[in-house]
Amino acid sequence: MKNILEYLERTEKKFGDKIAIADDADALTFSALTDQAKRIGTRVGRLGMKNEPVAVLMDKTPKCAAAFLGVVYSGNFYVVIDSFMPVDRINKIFETLQPKGLITDSKYEEKAKELVFSGETILMEEALQTEADMQMLDQIRKRSIDADPLYALFTSGSTGMPKGTVISHRAVIAYSEWVENTFAIDEHTVFGSQTPFYFSMSVTDFYSMLRTGARLQIIPKQLFSFPMQLIEYMNRYRVNTIYWVPSALGLVANWKALDYASLEFVNKILFAGEVMPVRHLNYWRKKMPDAFYANLFGPTETTDICTYYVVDREFADEDSLPIGNACSNCDVLVLTEEGREAKPGEEGELCVRGSFLAEGYYSNPEKTAEVFTQNPLNSAYPERIYRTGDLVKYNDRGELIYISRKDFQIKHMGYRIELGEIEASAWGVEKIKNCACIFDEAEDKIIFIYEGRVKKNELMAVMWKKIPTYMQPNELIRVKSMPYNANGKIDRAYLKKNYKTYL
Repeated sequence: MKNILEYLERTEKKFGDKIAIADDADALTFSALTDQAKRIGTRVGRLGMKNEPVAVLMDKTPKCAAAFLGVVYSGNFYVVIDSFMPVDRINKIFETLQPKGLITDSKYEEKAKELVFSGETILMEEALQTEADMQMLDQIRKRSIDADPLYALFTSGSTGMPKGTVISHRAVIAYSEWVENTFAIDEHTVFGSQTPFYFSMSVTDFYSMLRTGARLQIIPKQLFSFPMQLIEYMNRYRVNTIYWVPSALGLVANWKALDYASLEFVNKILFAGEVMPVRHLNYWRKKMPDAFYANLFGPTETTDICTYYVVDREFADEDSLPIGNACSNCDVLVLTEEGREAKPGEEGELCVRGSFLAEGYYSNPEKTAEVFTQNPLNSAYPERIYRTGDLVKYNDRGELIYISRKDFQIKHMGYRIELGEIEASAWGVEKIKNCACIFDEAEDKIIFIYEGRVKKNELMAVMWKKIPTYMQPNELIRVKSMPYNANGKIDRAYLKKNYKTYL
């Protein structure tokens, strides 16, 4: 395998009439998906470029998936643009990206006209009227190699300028092989897709679908505010596998939705993207004891995941869930600040090597060189590792335990403190629905913000037993509901900027 389109074409031959991807308004079989992708690929291919970025500005729909694959057929790589993103931020991305093309549809045609770039805008409706030029597409394929870029995902950067992680065909081929084999994904799998296409978690179920003939059922975003309707939707489409952020699983747990309705077909529950509160996991395990559960962990720069833990034992609500061990064909190192391997139980930075690694950041050699570095344990030949910025350690079972982000680590009253440890101390309180800990550097204050019907003195009574005095928050703030970012995670940046409005 050198190109992910080989997956699509192989699957189309076996399961052409089977639905590949659907939402509640549209559905594409593998044959229809392939046909649309070839038409779009022909239209983009006529621009006469190779390995160049083509932005896709559309809602998360089956046709959006066809647009991605069409860009790949053209010999270029796609860049997902959030359709709800403000024009100013898209233009910031375009400053770095300088896309040679933009695919959009009539819904976003006017928005596309506000974007500053010199490439060509292609309307989806027009591209689908193009006849596929198989001779041209075959010539493009002959020149492809597995190191060619497949897509780039833009995430926020510390300087305020978004950074685009470039992922190759080789990385997705290696990663999707691990996913298929580890979680027994096949043509009978029906994914309930929660994450946006511009979030790296979507890569897992999307490319698993292409590789195996599984079905990708897009769940409408608004249903995550109505758990009973969400369950009804999943039962209607016979969803049996979910890969969600913990906040989405927590919504079902907080509403105790499984007390009133059951997920009739779900038997595989995977989660990643943020720390999974064990109390939420325990609710799911109590209601669905026979399901398979796994905690996946990794950044966009490792395609999606680098370690995982299959839940194999009981945990108390206040415990932390391991992030496990490295995926197959992926290796992780825990390195100290001195550049040596950490001893068992010693804290260090999680670093990753192997085929899952991204190529780097688009048009950002300085940031690439900062985190994609030579393996300090190997001075004999060039060997890249990615420094994740995540602090971890091995427990006495040989499993990796996540501690916090390096940038969640603060200095307060002369002590080095992990904000994640403060958050973990609160999860033993049953009425806590969600929480986040932030640090106001200007005022040297630790701020603990939580959602749930629990009084501050009750919360303090539990937390103060688990953390030392120097780690105790200076402010405890209760909110009606947590703010979430576009990926479904708690928006910590918003909380840090606006926490005083809750006082």
